[in-house]
Amino acid sequence: MSSPVGLWVRTVPLLALFVCAGCGPSEPNVLDQMPTDIVLIEDHAFKVWIAKRAEEVERGLMFVTKEEMAPLEDGTERGMLFVFDYDRTTGFWMRNTIIPLDIAFIRADGTIVTIHTMAPYDERSYRPGAPYRYALEVNANVFSRLEVRSGDHVQIPESVLKGSQ
Repeated sequence: MSSPVGLWVRTVPLLALFVCAGCGPSEPNVLDQMPTDIVLIEDHAFKVWIAKRAEEVERGLMFVTKEEMAPLEDGTERGMLFVFDYDRTTGFWMRNTIIPLDIAFIRADGTIVTIHTMAPYDERSYRPGAPYRYALEVNANVFSRLEVRSGDHVQIPESVLKGSQ
């Protein structure tokens, strides 16, 4: 017969194992199901996943790894372009986002209004300096390395523009 202490010592680690099994993402971010396109800033190309639907925008780059965001073999940076039907001023947060990111808030005419570098898991709101229509997330410090700044112009692909008007 087991003592209550012995039972407790054997049960707690098992309980912890079951609880931690749910600590990871409940479903991985399936980027290969999202449309992609090329966005240009000056002469820098970014291959981006296009997030238009509410569930894509809400999930964003949550749980995406640095390997999934690694530049392509030709050096093209990866990212996600969030596309909205109207101008907005709401911020972005980093809930369940495991890698640091840069975000550029972009007006409907393609002008970058604000750039922030966001920390993983940070739940404070990173807000734009003015209304925006698009937001572009890339790996942290890519914009500074490429000397992309507020006021620069982003060339949004025609295929994206048609779907957001």
